Amino acid sequence: MSSEDATSLLFTGIDPNTGGGGSPTVWVDDENWDILVQSTTADGATITKIGDTEWVPGHAKGVPAHESVIRIPSRMVPILRKACDVAEQRAAADGS
Repeated sequence: MSSEDATSLLFTGIDPNTGGGGSPTVWVDDENWDILVQSTTADGATITKIGDTEWVPGHAKGVPAHESVIRIPSRMVPILRKACDVAEQRAAADGS
C-alpha cells in the first residue's frame, strides 16, 4: 500500500532514533480518530507480569488473544501527545 492509498491514516510521527525500517510509528485514523501505534512487542516476562496481575478489581487477568502489549520508547511521548491532540481536536470538530 502506498501512502496515497492510506488516505484514512494521518501520519503523526516516527521514532526519532530510527535507523530505517520497522520503527515505532504513530498514526491517527481520520475516519474514527483512533490512534494506531506500531512498535516492538513487549518481551515475554513483561507480558506474563501484566497478564498475572489484577490491575482492576474484578476485571479478568491476562491479555486477550485479540490484544497486544507493545513497548513504546519514552522518547516518543511528544509524538503520542501530538496524536492525542489531533484525535481529540478532530473528533470534537466532527462532533464524535
